[in-house]
Amino acid sequence: MRNFAILIAVLLVTAACTSAMQSMGAQEPAAPATQAADVTAAPPLAADPASTQDAVTPPASEAASIALPTPTPATAAGQPAPEAPAPAPAAPDLNAVAVRLESVVEGLEQPLFVTHAGDGSGRLFILEKEGRIRIVQDGQLLETPFLDITGQVSLASEQGLLGLAFAPDYAQSGEFWINYTDLTGDTVVSRFVVSAADPNQADGASERPLLRIDQPAPNHNGGMLAFGPDGYLWIGTGDGGAANDRFGNGQNPATLLGKMLRIDVTSDGEDPYVIPPGNPWVMADWNGQDVRDEVWAVGLRNPWRYSFDRATGDLWIADVGQNLIEEINVVPSALTTGPTTGGLNFGWPIMEGKSCFQAQSCDATGLVLPVTDYRHDGNCSVTGGYVYRGAAQPAWNGVYFYGDYCSGRLWALAPDGADGWNTVELARSQMTISSFGEDKVGELYITDLAGGGVYRLVE
Repeated sequence: MRNFAILIAVLLVTAACTSAMQSMGAQEPAAPATQAADVTAAPPLAADPASTQDAVTPPASEAASIALPTPTPATAAGQPAPEAPAPAPAAPDLNAVAVRLESVVEGLEQPLFVTHAGDGSGRLFILEKEGRIRIVQDGQLLETPFLDITGQVSLASEQGLLGLAFAPDYAQSGEFWINYTDLTGDTVVSRFVVSAADPNQADGASERPLLRIDQPAPNHNGGMLAFGPDGYLWIGTGDGGAANDRFGNGQNPATLLGKMLRIDVTSDGEDPYVIPPGNPWVMADWNGQDVRDEVWAVGLRNPWRYSFDRATGDLWIADVGQNLIEEINVVPSALTTGPTTGGLNFGWPIMEGKSCFQAQSCDATGLVLPVTDYRHDGNCSVTGGYVYRGAAQPAWNGVYFYGDYCSGRLWALAPDGADGWNTVELARSQMTISSFGEDKVGELYITDLAGGGVYRLVE
C-alpha cells in the first residue's frame, strides 16, 4: 500500500437507535418560527461539558494524530495581497463571537439544506425532504418549486431528497446534481439542467442518473454533495444503516458505503462520470485488497454534512455517532488537493470519536482523531456547518460553526494558535438543526426541519 494511503481513523457519527435524521418523519413539529428565533445565549468560552477531550486515548503501536487546519490566508477576507509576506494570522477570538438567528423564510416542508448557485443572482435554493427544491429570491419564497421529484422519493426514516450541488460553472452550463433515495430506498445521484426558458425552473426531463447505491436499511444514507476546490464532486455515504455497522461496510473496501467518494462529473461529456487520476486507490490496494476507484476515504458512519473552507480548501466532516459520541474531523487542503491526496481511514467502527467503540482498548495505528467530539447528554446527532468567510461579521473569520439536531445547541470551533483547538457553546435554540448553508458571499444559514424555517446567522 502506498505511503500516501495512510489510514486515518475517526468514529463517525450517526445517532444511536434514535438517530437524529431517523426522527425526521416522527418528531412533532416545533412551534411556528417567529421573526427572531428563540435562542438562549451560552456563556462566552464556557467549557463544553459534553466534550470528550479527556477521554482515554486507545493504545496504539503508532500514535494517533489530530489534524490542524491550513492557516487562514491574509487575503481571505478580500484584502489586497500584501507586498511582503504577512505574519501568521492570530487565532480567532471566540469571546468575540455572538450569534443571533434572523428569520429568512418560514412555511417550508421539512427543509434539509440551503445553498446558492454561484451565478450572482443572490438566490437561495432550499431542499425539502419530500423532494422539492424551493427558491428564495429577493427575500421572497417563490411559489413554484425549482424542481419537484416528489413522485420519485422514498421518505421513511432518514430517506428523502438529501443533497444538492451546482456545477462550478453553473452560470454557463446550467448543470446541477442531487442526491436522493428512490422508491426502493436506494441512493441515486443524478444530474439535471436548468430550463432554457426560465432560470427559476429546472428541466425535469433532463435527469441523468450517474450513481446508484443499494441501501440495506432506511437510515445512514449520507446525502451531502459538494464540489471541492479541485473541481470534483464529493459524495459522502453512510454505512448502510441499522446500528453498530451491522452490514460491515465501514472497513469494507469493496463497497461504496461508509466512504467519502470523489468523482469527475464535468470533464467528460460522454460518460456520467470518470475517476480522477489522483484518487488514492486507483493504482494501489489496501492491505492486499482492491478498493473501489471512486473511494477517497473509508471508515465513515454517516457524514451527514461536510464542507470545504472556501479560503483554504480544508475539508470539514461532521460524522454522526452511534449511542454516545459525535465528532468533527478536519482534513487539511494539502490532503484534498495536493499530489498525494486521500487514502484516509476515519476509523468506524473501530472508534467512536476519540474513544474505542464498545471496547476497553483498540488498535489505533495510523488513525487520525477528530479535532473535537462531544457526548450525547441531551444531544443526539451532529450537524456539520461551515468556516465563516463572509464580510458582515469580521470577528467570525476562520471560525467553524456546527450544531446538534436534537438539542438545538450551536457551537463555534477554531484553532487556538498553539497546535490545539478551542470550542465554545454559543447558544441553545429550540430548533431541529437539519443543516447549515452558505450563500454566494459567505454568509451562513441554518435550516429547522420541524419548524419549517431558514435562518441567517447574525451578530
